Amino acid sequence: MFKRKSIIVVSCAVIIIAVFSAYVRSLYIVPVIMYHSVSADAEPDNRMQVSVDLFTRQMKFLKNHHYNVLSLEAVGQMIRDKKRFPPKSVAITFDDGYKDNYVYAYPVLMKLGLPATIFIIYNEVARSLGDRLSWDEIKEMQASGLITIGSHTLDHPNLVEIKSEAELKRQIFDSKKNLEEKLGVPVNAFCYPSGRFNAQVRDLVIQARYRFAVATGLGKNFSNQDIYLIKRVRVSNSDNLFDFWAKISGYYNSFREHNHK
Repeated sequence: MFKRKSIIVVSCAVIIIAVFSAYVRSLYIVPVIMYHSVSADAEPDNRMQVSVDLFTRQMKFLKNHHYNVLSLEAVGQMIRDKKRFPPKSVAITFDDGYKDNYVYAYPVLMKLGLPATIFIIYNEVARSLGDRLSWDEIKEMQASGLITIGSHTLDHPNLVEIKSEAELKRQIFDSKKNLEEKLGVPVNAFCYPSGRFNAQVRDLVIQARYRFAVATGLGKNFSNQDIYLIKRVRVSNSDNLFDFWAKISGYYNSFREHNHK
């Protein structure tokens, strides 16, 4: 009798552990971190900036703690193929194409051997304000093999507010075509400006033959397995290393979604 009860208890424990493990795995979302500007004079509470020192410490944290830093394309392909991600996986992205990505972020990524994707607003390249990347800088980074260039449209409009399908196609299709002509390589990644999209916009991204697309602030009503709505986590100058560790845990998005019903 005692032996039978022991078997039942052990069996129940195994089932509970298996169910709990499956639940925990369901909460995991591969962390794709999102930067904008890496600035020498970043403002403390500016969500669009991180300081050079903070960015350097964060990248060294990834390297020193043996994170598996993947290209965004690898993340998209693994989601597409429904493969499990290796432990401590993470991908790095930058939006808008700030010049300081080349001046400050790129040397750090090169030194540590970390891949990243930069999403370019095509018509803002080398603009007169001097705050955006030049074509020479973009091409140099791409040639390194560590930096991949993606499309962030022609002009960074709110795509949801555009009523003309022809204009939507111009922003989505032409930015891809123009970047490919400039760079001489396929442009597979798309980034929705300000994370704004609807079903029509997503369908046009697919029609334009992007292989995947990234967004932000999607919420729990959107699948973690949609390669045209890959979820990201914003990193800002107010994040300390503990905040950064939490955001790259793989469970940050699920926690945030659960607490924002």
